[in-house]
Amino acid sequence: MTITLIFLAVIMATLIFWLLRQTLNMQPWVSDAEADAVSGKSLKSNAQTIGLTTFLAVATSMFALFASAYTLRMTMPDWSPMNEPVVLWVNTGFLVLASIAYQWTSSVALKKNAKQIRLGLITAGIFSILFLVGQYSAWQQLIDKGMYVNTNPSIAFFYVLTAMHGLHLLGGLYVWGRSVIRVSKDTDIESIRISVDLCTVYWHFLLLVWALLFSLMIST
Repeated sequence: MTITLIFLAVIMATLIFWLLRQTLNMQPWVSDAEADAVSGKSLKSNAQTIGLTTFLAVATSMFALFASAYTLRMTMPDWSPMNEPVVLWVNTGFLVLASIAYQWTSSVALKKNAKQIRLGLITAGIFSILFLVGQYSAWQQLIDKGMYVNTNPSIAFFYVLTAMHGLHLLGGLYVWGRSVIRVSKDTDIESIRISVDLCTVYWHFLLLVWALLFSLMIST
């Protein structure tokens, strides 16, 4: 459990550092246009950054509670380790590729190239959807073997942890879909760039959380 808490503390520290870096150059007493000239970011983007960081802080706390409950529950006599489906390794690769695609999209967004932004978003979305399909496939494999929620505490935790992580990814895909529609309509590229930057951070967060959860499950 100590390793889990340290890992989550690192995630939180990274988020706080990122928030501070985004806000140090902000001047709330001047207009958006003047702030853009100084820092390249408007107050609106700063509000979005604060909103995302607050959400990630809450999500981190929630996953920390689940991870702590997992490590405590596994010490009880009725706990029986499960063999995680091999497809989880493939799914992890999909999520890594989605995170990389978002990072590339964030870099090309600085050039305000709508075509490349659209390509990067679609690529990131495809890998993210493949991850979710793979997770569903893992569930199906367990169900086919008769491994249900009430079969064993370790299996119940597997369903809960993967479901919670999947729901967070689905929420991110909603924002992803809106970004794809906006860039397809050639709307304001600057506002799309802000969405891409925030989604990139969110996908990196989901990757870190999944890495923690997956490592926790395969090591016990």
